[in-house]
Amino acid sequence: MFPNRPHGGKLVNRVLEGEAREKWLGRAETLPRVALDSRQLSDVELIAVGAFSPLEGFMGRRDYESILVHERLASGLPWTIPVTLAVTQDQVKQIGRAEEVALTDSQSQVVATLELQEVFQYDREREARCVLLTTSEQHPGVRYLQSLGERCLAGPIYLLRRIDRGPFADHTLDPKETRFLFEHRGWGTIVAFQTRNPVHRAHEYILRCALEIVDGLLLHPLMGETRGEDVPAEVRLRCYLSLMRNYLPVHRAVLSLYPAAMRYAGPREAIFHAIARKNYGCTHFIVGRDHAGVGNFYGPYDAKKKLLEFDPAELGITPIFFDATFYCRRCGQVASEKTCSHGPSDRLILSGTRVRELLRNGQELPVEFTRPEVAEILREAYRGK
Repeated sequence: MFPNRPHGGKLVNRVLEGEAREKWLGRAETLPRVALDSRQLSDVELIAVGAFSPLEGFMGRRDYESILVHERLASGLPWTIPVTLAVTQDQVKQIGRAEEVALTDSQSQVVATLELQEVFQYDREREARCVLLTTSEQHPGVRYLQSLGERCLAGPIYLLRRIDRGPFADHTLDPKETRFLFEHRGWGTIVAFQTRNPVHRAHEYILRCALEIVDGLLLHPLMGETRGEDVPAEVRLRCYLSLMRNYLPVHRAVLSLYPAAMRYAGPREAIFHAIARKNYGCTHFIVGRDHAGVGNFYGPYDAKKKLLEFDPAELGITPIFFDATFYCRRCGQVASEKTCSHGPSDRLILSGTRVRELLRNGQELPVEFTRPEVAEILREAYRGK
């Protein structure tokens, strides 16, 4: 029996195929339209394939209010991030009394339909305070919320067209596919690792430590919308593939891209990421320093504290916590605050900002920081920028 059930007990499938899809594509042409931004498009797809199980669509007021206050769906199931579809008042007027809405991409192509069950007022500032823990415009999540409309559409969705992921398509597995793969390989315990950066030596240390206690690894980098200054997705993919080819045991590791957008919600997003990986079939989830954080909005271990507020049995996935990792010059290896007694002057720690600065200036990345193959990919990508 497969070891980990989806969140809520059932893997959601809202992807239409065959005759049903063709029927709805025709019908969608007659429906009022709502254009989705890149995050909303990601949310539609992740709802449809079951990554956000038990959600079957964009949530209504009861679930929304319960999440803001209690960090749970109205049913009591743990859930920390609202998944809503915000629109303007003018869009609500255009929809009128329609019971169904066509959801479109930036090229006005219908990608999904929504059965409109509810329209409710959207309190963006309150959501920022409760979920992001700040209303500062310096926070990218706050800026995103401020760009949205003041009403929310709620109801189940059906996905009619998958997003064209180009070169990423061959490396993006749905939850039903990762679950099949894990079961086929006979893995009873699987650890997931989330990142939005190229994997460096400190990350590699974490992955190897985790592999000592589980059967398999899902390297699951987030490839949806991130900040403009982050390393481009196609460059990161090349780095991940290099790591998989050269340094991880291929019979015990799977690379699949996670097509979600970052919320930068720190502690709450750590729970959200863990639940999604549970739906992909994982039994363990790595939580490192400042998970899903941005700037100085969250403490380095706030995500760990938040996860410890929930019973792992209730979440259905076991967190594995790691302290800050670094290369220690005196130890001559990657270590952590738990395993190294030396001081900051002996530790090589490079922030993402510092790495990008070195690359833009044409400087070498230390071999102690990242593998030579990965460093060359990054150098090539930033050459001339």
